[in-house]
Amino acid sequence: MAKTEKGVAISRLQSTARLVRTSLAARLLDHGFYAGQDQIMLALAHEDGQTPGQLANRLGVRPPTITKTINRLQAQDFLFKRPSDNDARQAHIFLTETGRDAIKAIEKSVRKTQKIALKGLDKKEQKAFLKMLARIEDNLSGTARISGAERGEFGEEAVEDL
Repeated sequence: MAKTEKGVAISRLQSTARLVRTSLAARLLDHGFYAGQDQIMLALAHEDGQTPGQLANRLGVRPPTITKTINRLQAQDFLFKRPSDNDARQAHIFLTETGRDAIKAIEKSVRKTQKIALKGLDKKEQKAFLKMLARIEDNLSGTARISGAERGEFGEEAVEDL
């Protein structure tokens, strides 16, 4: 790689990620959500009843960050806490009916942002892009696991959702 190209890939990734976050945050704010809240909501929509520790692990953030965001979402009536049947020190987090209704708005915001971001890329390019992102994630996470792209998780149906 030429000297002038060193660091360009990381710079472009950072810039793109920042633009995606800003664009998505603006759409989410229209629905009363702040940065990061959407990820917790979507994680609970995928698997309701997770503990704060499970959510933190799943989203790659520290437990205090999750706790603060959970409390804000609870104050907005998007979710509620229920003590564990097995351990009174542990709480499980669930979406409220209002929270379940809000998932549609979050998913729509994500789809709209994704559509704008990938505008001009055909289905083949989108599929290749997803594979490259999965490889980069694997490289940076230090895992030896087979990426979703290599397992075929990002097949035609994933590209169709774009």
